[in-house]
Amino acid sequence: MPFPDTHPALTRALATRGYEQPTPVQEAVLEPALEGRDLLVSAQTGSGKTVAFGLAFSSDLLGEGDQMAPTKAPLALVIAPTRELAMQVQAELSWLYGETGARIASCIGGTDARREARALTSGAHIVVGTPGRLCDHLSRGKLNLAALRVVVLDEADEMLDMGFREELEQLLDASPKDRRTLLFSATIAREIASLARRYQKEAKRIDTVSGQKQHADITHRCVVTAPQEVERSLVNVLRYYESQTAMVFCNTRLLVNQVQAALLERGFASVAISGEMGQNERSRAIESLRSGAARVCVATDVAARGIDVPALGLVVHASVPSSSDTFLHRSGRTGRAGRKGVSVLMVPFNQRRKAERVLAQARVKAEWEPVPTAEAIAEKDAQRLLEDPILTGEVDASVPEEIVAKLVEQFDAAHLARALVGFHKAHLPRVEHIRPVSVEPPTRGAVREGTGRGHDMFGSWFRLGVGRSEKADPKWLIPLICRLGGVQKRDIGSIRIQQEDTLFQISDEKVARFNACCAGADKDEVTIEPAEAPAGGAGPRRGRGGPPGRRFGAPKGRFGGPGGGGRREGREGREGRSGPPSSKRRSGPARNGEKSSRRRS
Repeated sequence: MPFPDTHPALTRALATRGYEQPTPVQEAVLEPALEGRDLLVSAQTGSGKTVAFGLAFSSDLLGEGDQMAPTKAPLALVIAPTRELAMQVQAELSWLYGETGARIASCIGGTDARREARALTSGAHIVVGTPGRLCDHLSRGKLNLAALRVVVLDEADEMLDMGFREELEQLLDASPKDRRTLLFSATIAREIASLARRYQKEAKRIDTVSGQKQHADITHRCVVTAPQEVERSLVNVLRYYESQTAMVFCNTRLLVNQVQAALLERGFASVAISGEMGQNERSRAIESLRSGAARVCVATDVAARGIDVPALGLVVHASVPSSSDTFLHRSGRTGRAGRKGVSVLMVPFNQRRKAERVLAQARVKAEWEPVPTAEAIAEKDAQRLLEDPILTGEVDASVPEEIVAKLVEQFDAAHLARALVGFHKAHLPRVEHIRPVSVEPPTRGAVREGTGRGHDMFGSWFRLGVGRSEKADPKWLIPLICRLGGVQKRDIGSIRIQQEDTLFQISDEKVARFNACCAGADKDEVTIEPAEAPAGGAGPRRGRGGPPGRRFGAPKGRFGGPGGGGRREGREGREGRSGPPSSKRRSGPARNGEKSSRRRS
């Protein structure tokens, strides 16, 4: 259906932008019966909220006139949770009100407050800002709210979650009582309802979320990986699901820095956004994404709120999100305005239950799959090359015919094709070779921790080619078995350390996963093979010392091993290279430090 009746200047702006029909939230707020009323709207990100409230309060600002009359104080105030969202709202309202002569000012942290103050005092019709900076201008007398006709709270739930309730109340209390209040939120929780009851008058409740499928244009995938290889697995995911622009979410700023460094090292054109960055740095990073200079953005949840990149086709959760709301917000960065998108959740196998809970609470069904292999990525690369517009599109008429003739004369077709493929591959980030991890969910039975504590369990026996002669010890054998076999400590039963090898038990439920992971281990790793059950019982026998450091290095990646075992094994491997401690070779202080190191490990 076409847009409902709107102001002629705004109608022309919509047509210029290619808007042909309203989204559900735009259609709902533009009902004629709602003109002038307070609204309490639940709507998801990417649903067209900014245009919706921009159209909704146009009659409050313009009336029947074509142009905005000069003003000394703002007529509309839009409050947003983050700088990026505020800047995005300002940009949207600027083109929507472009023909009306409206002056739109922004007030956000990290920018020149004096410049903002001059814009406010010179007469801005619409002010868009974040709660903290708006309160600063209010307390300094630079923001005059006496003439306000409408206040908009955009993503109110996020502002409350971020602790801005006091600032919101300060701004709303300073606004005229007869103003119009439009409150937009993804969910209407108890705190949102309480805020609405206090500051809105007979608000009309509009729900555009209930009964609709969350982010219907997004395909969800869960990629199962070893905990110590999340970083390397992420590289292959980005290469397999290649997108013009991708966003990678991490739970902490430290992980943002680590992942960003790893991507740059492997040849990805990427930028990072975190809370510790200044506004100018963040703005340059976002502009790099929009211009195509960068193709991957690594960010924390808070830093990425409000970022809208039109070509964003891929979202990767490098860390399992803490809640379903966070998961939906991250995923909602893609699949916007009718475009298709892919959301990939990286799931270390020891966090599968957590990931399943998040998906269940979000009511999202996802396909579970292993980390893309180098062979699968090569097939995708070949397919993308064959479909590249440089081959399928119109021939560039500006290419000199002389060069074409010389190439055809000097080289045959096969040679030119190989050169083209080589040129294409040279500009692609390198792929990681990762051993497979089973995507089958673990059996949640009564298998408890055995690992040589007098607990016998039913399972299959395996032989590991290290024994007492090489100082085998359960302290480092268990993390090693977990890392190579893709299992957890509780999946290991009895352990028997013999002179030249070690026998150990894996629960029957995990044998298939264990065999698959061991088959993909590097050639220089210790040998693991099936074995017969030992005679005379399965009682564990512990040795002393550390592993032969030549064979067992620290696991690749920076995300730790299963249950912390990966890093522990790495430390002990380094100690093994220098041999067992010897009091004859070292002085007293050195021995003390060494003992402390062993206690920590």
